[in-house]
Amino acid sequence: MGMSNKWIVGIALSCVFQVGCVSKVAQQEQYSGFLGNYQGLEEQTTPSEQKVLRWVSPGFDPRAYSTVVFRQMELYPAPKPTARVSLKTLQDLQLMTSNSVKSAFAQRYTIVPYAQLAPTDSRSLILQAAITHVSANNEGMHWYEAVPIAAIVGATQAATGHRDQTAEMYIEADLIDAQSGLPVAKMVRKVFGATLKNAEQPIVANDFKVALKGMTDDMQALLLKR
Repeated sequence: MGMSNKWIVGIALSCVFQVGCVSKVAQQEQYSGFLGNYQGLEEQTTPSEQKVLRWVSPGFDPRAYSTVVFRQMELYPAPKPTARVSLKTLQDLQLMTSNSVKSAFAQRYTIVPYAQLAPTDSRSLILQAAITHVSANNEGMHWYEAVPIAAIVGATQAATGHRDQTAEMYIEADLIDAQSGLPVAKMVRKVFGATLKNAEQPIVANDFKVALKGMTDDMQALLLKR
């Protein structure tokens, strides 16, 4: 058996014992450095049944604040457009996610772009958030593919670029108490967008429209239930 065939079979057999090889949360090597400190993050399930890495300071009470300082999502590190992810896509995603975040927080807070614009005597939270990666990965194998022949076919499709892919976007964010300067919450979320036909199909912002609606709903549920 040639080396390429051995490689394909190796992938296939590994997926036989781990159906759905795509991780639902970001791995440590995928952290961008935007947060600076990732200690304390724990995997949790959101109201929409999505996985997220999150840490909340003990005793944090969202009701103790009335204002959130937030201008827009950052693109971190500096965006590097590719053949599949254009600069326009990144800019459109920046606008879409910024609007989603503002929509979620506006249910409870006054939103201002700069701290000096916060109402007098209000207690403020500073939201720092960024899109840190946009890409697409091969879909995890389904249960019916977890048999040797079907698994080998699936692995061959992945190796040749013909397998369906899922658009992915990574978001990192933290909330800081404006008075103390200390973080009260931080989050790393892997957002799964639309299914793409193959490894050549360009990724567009609209691929994440439904997923961003779910993220907004999750944020509102977290803020309003406390």
